[in-house]
Amino acid sequence: MQFSKIALRPETTSKVERIEQLANGALRGVDGLLARLSLGGRKAPYDDLVYEFDGGPADSLRTKHYDKSLRLLWKAGTHAPYLGFQDETSEEKQLRTMAMRAMTEQERSTVQRIGSAEYKAMLNREYTRKEKEAVVAVLSAIGHGEAYAWLVSAQLLAEVKSTGARAALTMQVMEEAKHFLVLRELVRAFEVPLPRLSAPEYVMLERVIKAKGVEKLFGMNVVVEGIALGLFGMMSHLPGLQILRLFHLDESRHTGIPNNYFREFPLARYAHLNPKTQFDRLSMLLPAVLMIPPIEPHLAELGIDACDFGGSVIRKILYLADRNGFTLPVPNAVLLTLMDNLLNAYCKQSRPTHVPRSFVAQETTRGERELSVEGEVFLGKRAAASAESISAA
Repeated sequence: MQFSKIALRPETTSKVERIEQLANGALRGVDGLLARLSLGGRKAPYDDLVYEFDGGPADSLRTKHYDKSLRLLWKAGTHAPYLGFQDETSEEKQLRTMAMRAMTEQERSTVQRIGSAEYKAMLNREYTRKEKEAVVAVLSAIGHGEAYAWLVSAQLLAEVKSTGARAALTMQVMEEAKHFLVLRELVRAFEVPLPRLSAPEYVMLERVIKAKGVEKLFGMNVVVEGIALGLFGMMSHLPGLQILRLFHLDESRHTGIPNNYFREFPLARYAHLNPKTQFDRLSMLLPAVLMIPPIEPHLAELGIDACDFGGSVIRKILYLADRNGFTLPVPNAVLLTLMDNLLNAYCKQSRPTHVPRSFVAQETTRGERELSVEGEVFLGKRAAASAESISAA
């Protein structure tokens, strides 16, 4: 595939890389010391250096329980239709005689191709070595995020009220597990080194997992899932990455959980007005902005403007925060203006030729289906059709 690569100043890219490496070493060193002193440190039992949770892969446990359980998962819509459940896909209704599977046919066929020589040969035809490294750098960033999403969504089960809310979070736990496992195999198929978490992403994810109570819904279902939604919507058109459309659809449902939950169980008034809570939310959002410079060279290699992406995602995150009642200490309009000013100032340093523009007004999601999905999330169902017409134009 031919990419219209974006020219960057090498000296700026090198400076960002050095700063990130120093920040990473300092952050992990401090967390390691705090852990040895039993004073805190890193909370997630996850090793991003090897892309595994603590304890290693234990693949025999996965195949005996996770894989088998998903194959044999029964659907109430088939076995107890009189109870009113609608948990089957149209395909599963037609295949009642077969074992119920959690993955769709498209997911299963994609996973099978991942390990095949044919799939890897296609990747080698479509991407240069440097382009493959760029794709993996971007996807592994969200892959590490899926590891944290798996952990945090499981923790949220103990924080939400009602049977329905726990049922919703249980499905998110299952989907995050599927995302992590499938995405990990996807990036491994590119056969290039898998990068660790960047320092800003490390800070963001650790703050999310350490958040208290339903504030985890802000960190995970608004900030992290908002970033994931943007990345999957931006990358799903690339060769071999069509399965990301299914990830994108899952993430759109995850971003809707806080809104639906707070309709039943509204946030307490002090959660809106408490300055500390508001600043805690902002502290989970700010590292997302700092993630843009480290990922810029990789997206530039794929012809994607990292600042367009960052502006688009921050706009959507702030919309989700406002819709769900997660008040921030600074008005959204001020934050959006500040975001544009920061990105324009950075681009002036990182790009040989830069014309100032509004990055938060950009849209980096590609494809009619993806825009239609996000039209329902960000604009409402009535506006979804207009999103499709914009995409077609």
